[in-house]
Amino acid sequence: MPRVRKSGRKRSERERFLAALANPVPAGGVGPRVVAGKGYLYAVDPAEYRCSQLAAQLADEWVEYVAATGLTTHGKVYVTGIDRFCRYVDKRLGSAAASASLVAAGLFDTLMGWELTLPEDYVEGSCRPRLLAGAVRLLIIRRDDHSERPVDGNLARLARGPAFIDWGETTERDEFKRQEKRALVRAAWRSAHDTRRRLQEGWQLAEQGQHPEIGSWTSVPDLLWGLAHDEITPDDIRVNVPPIWQWRPELCDFAAGDARFVPSLARLQLCRALFRQLYPFTRELHAFRVLLMDATGYASEEVTGFGESEVEFLPKGVRLTLLKNRAGLLRHRAFRDRTASAAGVTDQTDEQLTVNWPRREASEVVRQLLDVTARARAKAPHVTDTLFVSGAIRNSFDPFFGAWAPDARGGSFGEWLDVMGVQVKGDRNIGRMRKSVKVEKAIVTEGRVGAAADDHTEETFAGHYAQGTTLRILSGRTIATAQQHWFDKALARVDGPTDVRPAGTTELDQNQLMDSGLSAEQAEAIMSGQLDMGVSHCENPYKSPFSPPGELCAVAPLRCLECRNAWILPSNLPQLLIFQDHLKRLRTRLAPPVFSRLWGQSWVNLQAALGDRTPEEIAQARKHIDAGDAVLDLPLTANTEFDA
Repeated sequence: MPRVRKSGRKRSERERFLAALANPVPAGGVGPRVVAGKGYLYAVDPAEYRCSQLAAQLADEWVEYVAATGLTTHGKVYVTGIDRFCRYVDKRLGSAAASASLVAAGLFDTLMGWELTLPEDYVEGSCRPRLLAGAVRLLIIRRDDHSERPVDGNLARLARGPAFIDWGETTERDEFKRQEKRALVRAAWRSAHDTRRRLQEGWQLAEQGQHPEIGSWTSVPDLLWGLAHDEITPDDIRVNVPPIWQWRPELCDFAAGDARFVPSLARLQLCRALFRQLYPFTRELHAFRVLLMDATGYASEEVTGFGESEVEFLPKGVRLTLLKNRAGLLRHRAFRDRTASAAGVTDQTDEQLTVNWPRREASEVVRQLLDVTARARAKAPHVTDTLFVSGAIRNSFDPFFGAWAPDARGGSFGEWLDVMGVQVKGDRNIGRMRKSVKVEKAIVTEGRVGAAADDHTEETFAGHYAQGTTLRILSGRTIATAQQHWFDKALARVDGPTDVRPAGTTELDQNQLMDSGLSAEQAEAIMSGQLDMGVSHCENPYKSPFSPPGELCAVAPLRCLECRNAWILPSNLPQLLIFQDHLKRLRTRLAPPVFSRLWGQSWVNLQAALGDRTPEEIAQARKHIDAGDAVLDLPLTANTEFDA
C-alpha cells in the first residue's frame, strides 16, 4: 500500500486520504485533494490552514495539472509550495487569512513577501526556493488562463512577471575530455566487434554439436546445440552434468572465462558461459549506447528507447523515432551517412523531419545492434519498445530475456569502463557523453547557440550544456562577432552590385547567372527583362535594404549601384552611361562634401563597373543612346537636388 509522503502527516490519516482518493472532491468542494502513483501518495487538506479557500483553489489547480501532464514524483514540489505559501499567509494575515483567495485583492504583497523570504530556509545557492516559487506561480497562471476562474488582475500580472529570486547554483556535470571521448568510442567499437564475433562463433559451434543425450554432457558444442535449439534447459545442465572432478580442464576454463573458477558455483558458471556464447549480456550493450549517443547526439533514454518498429532504413541512412521521457517529446529524426548528404539539409518529404549532421554512421550502429540482439529479442516478444534486449541465467538456473538494466550489479557503465580499460576523470556517468557531443556541435557551428541547441530550447541549452569548453566556445564566438561588427563598421563596408560578364566571346546565358548565385526563376526573370530596374536588374525588388521588408523598392534606380540585390548585365551599359552623365551634372551643381555624402558610393561603384568596359563597348553603347534606343527614366526628385 502506498505510504503518505507529505511531511508532517500522521500515519493514522492514510486511510482518510485513500478514501478521498477513491471519492475525489469536486473543485471548490470540502475535503482533502489527493494524488497517488506508484509508491507515493500526496495530499493537500485545505482544512489545515486558516486560508482554506486559498488552499483549496491552489489544490484544485494542482490536481487538475497533475492529471493533465502526468507528473509523477515531481508533483511533491507543488504540494510543498502550496503548504509553505499557505502557512506564510496564515502567519502574515492572522485572522484575515480566512478571507484570502486568488479572487480577492490583497495577495500581491503577500506573494511577493513569501518569495523573498524563501531563500532564508535553504543553504546559499540552493535551487529549491526558485522551484517552489515557480510552482505556486504556475498554479496561479493556470487558473488565470481559464476565463471562468477569476483571478485578481494584479496577482496574475505578478505571477506572469519576472521572478524575484534566482535559480541559484547548479552542479552540472562537465563533458568528457576529447581524449576520453575518443577512447570511449574506440573501446565501444572494439567491444561491439568482440560481441558480434563471439556470438557468431558460438552459433557456429552450436551447429557442430548434437543432443547431449546422444553426445556428451561435458561437450561444449553439444550443450550449445541443446540450448540453441531449446532441446535442453539450464536446469537440465545442472542435473545431468557429471561431478566437477570429472570435468576436463578445457571445460573448467570455459566455465570460468575471465573470472576465477569456483567449484561450488561451477554449474552456474558453465550455464552462464554457454548463454553468453549465444546471447548478448547486459554489460556489453553499453558499447552500442555509447556509439548511438556519439552518432546521434541524443540522450541515453532516447537512443535506448526505440524498438524495431521505430527504425526505418533509408537508401543512405536511417530514420529513428526518439522519445524524450522527461519532456514527453516524440521526434522523428533522419541520420544520413556521411557521404549521403551535406549538413543541415531537411528532408522535404516530411515537414517534421530534421536531418542531423552525422558524426558517425548511425545506420551502421543500428544494423549491428539489430543483428546482435535479434535472437534475444525473439525470446522476449513482449519487449517492443527497445532494441537493448539481453539474456541471462538467474541463480535459480532460470533463463531470463528482457530489456536491459544498465545500472544492474555487474553490468553498470562504470564496470564496463573497467573491463574495457578506459580511464575517465570525474563522474562516470553516461550523460557526460551527450555533453561531449554538444561541445563538438558547438565547435562545428562556431558557437552559434541556435544551431548547437537544435534539439531543445536555447534556455535549456544555456542552463545544462553551456559550461566548460562549450561556454568558452560561445564566449569566443560572441567576442569575435562583436569585433567583426565594429571592424566592418570602421571600414564603412558597403554592399554593391554584382557585375556579370560573359565568358570570352560567348553570349551571357541563364546558366551563367545561376552559377553566379541566382536561382533558376531569378535568372530567367532577369534574362527576360522582368526585373530590369533601369541601371541594373534586381534579384528581389521586394527585399530592398532601403525599404521595409515586403514593400517594393522605393529608391530605384537612383540607389541601385549601392544595393547588394543589383545585377549589372552587358545590356545595362547604355543606361549606366546615361546615369554617369546625370551624376556628372550633379557634381557641377553640388559642393564636393555634399556630393560625396549623397552620391559618393554610387559614383565609385559606377566608375568601377565602367572601368572594365572596352572602348569598343563604350562606343557601341553611345550609338544606341544617340539613336534613341536607350533611355533612363529618373524620378523628378533626381533633378531637384541642390545644396541647401
